[in-house]
Amino acid sequence: MSRYRKSLPQLGSEPFVTDGGLETTLIFHEGMELREFAAFELLASADGCETLRKYFATYVAIARRFNIGFILESATWRASADWGSKLGYSEHELRDLNRQAIALVGQVRDEYETADSPMVISGCVGPRGDGYEASQVMSTQESRAYHAAQIETFAETDADLVTGVTMTSAEEAAGIALVARSVAMPVVLSFTVETDGRLPSGESLRGAIEAVDDATDCTPAYYMINCAHPTHFTAALDGGGQWLERIRGIRANASSKSHAELDEAEELDDGNPTELGAQYGELKGTLNKLTVLGGCCGTDHRHIEEICKAALPLW
Repeated sequence: MSRYRKSLPQLGSEPFVTDGGLETTLIFHEGMELREFAAFELLASADGCETLRKYFATYVAIARRFNIGFILESATWRASADWGSKLGYSEHELRDLNRQAIALVGQVRDEYETADSPMVISGCVGPRGDGYEASQVMSTQESRAYHAAQIETFAETDADLVTGVTMTSAEEAAGIALVARSVAMPVVLSFTVETDGRLPSGESLRGAIEAVDDATDCTPAYYMINCAHPTHFTAALDGGGQWLERIRGIRANASSKSHAELDEAEELDDGNPTELGAQYGELKGTLNKLTVLGGCCGTDHRHIEEICKAALPLW
């Protein structure tokens, strides 16, 4: 049974932390091969499940040390129909793996949650296409049809919410929100932006958030920004406005390189953890509702610790 589906604690004023870059950690630090960046394949073996448990336990320990909440994001970014088919999985197998992913983080929660560190389970939904580009832009209704199976599966589990990450267009994000609403699941949407602060689709961050809110009657619980360095989107947050109140989470990349540069990189650029932490502190001054702090590509537990050190004193 879900614990927080009807009342997400990160909607309050207290900070929550989440993990870093799962896939880049597994590939570059653990030396693993992930086909199509699909971490969900680890769920098919006992050793793979243990790798994921240890990964999450590292971050849970940080949350407990700082006495803050934690959001457990399932390893299901690629566990949707097109990516699953490309990797040789049937619809039935994908549903089972999505359930297993939620069960695994549920076990982590059962073991580590405390009164000071509530742990929220999120069913992670990735884009139909590549998270770095918008070459496969769908209409809102196409998105709704495509993402239905995965989100409906999450609704049958202990997941507290659904989070659509690395969203590259407002239309796909809106479709995810509408599916989640249809199965009474809270939903969070996280956009990625290029070095100019715009989505890969060309939309402004503000325009995308306002478009999704208009199309879904403000269904998303909140919005996030992920898979981009703070220097890529800080300027896009200038000028103020009510739309900034809708952004509650940041999961930035460690590197300031563009998506194209990262795609071509053979070595990990893990940036400067201390500098990234300071940049999160600055973002807190702009985003009054910011409560969810995490990382994306290239980040690991070092970055999350520095983010906590720099940003948590501001609460």
